[in-house]
Amino acid sequence: MSSIYFTITGMNHYYGSDFLKKGMKVKLVKEPDNKYDKEAIRVELKGLGRIGYVANSPHTVLGASESAGRMYNKMKKKAKGSVLFITPQGVLCKLKDGVNSVA
Repeated sequence: MSSIYFTITGMNHYYGSDFLKKGMKVKLVKEPDNKYDKEAIRVELKGLGRIGYVANSPHTVLGASESAGRMYNKMKKKAKGSVLFITPQGVLCKLKDGVNSVA
């Protein structure tokens, strides 16, 4: 399986991104009942809870990372990722665990 990259967005609505460091682990949780986006994937950090969401718009997805819509059926209900780069436009991460064996 090839690597799956994703962008965390919306962080300014929570804690910002100044505290994030390369290599930090994040948890992804599907939110099928989200009233704004049926493909929403919440991003959490241990001790803080929700820190943002996986980007799901061509305006917020960085580089070749995947949108929440493209990742939604590739992952289980929960997954893990790690931070690769922190930019002013978003945080680029790599999906680690929680990928469906048949995507």
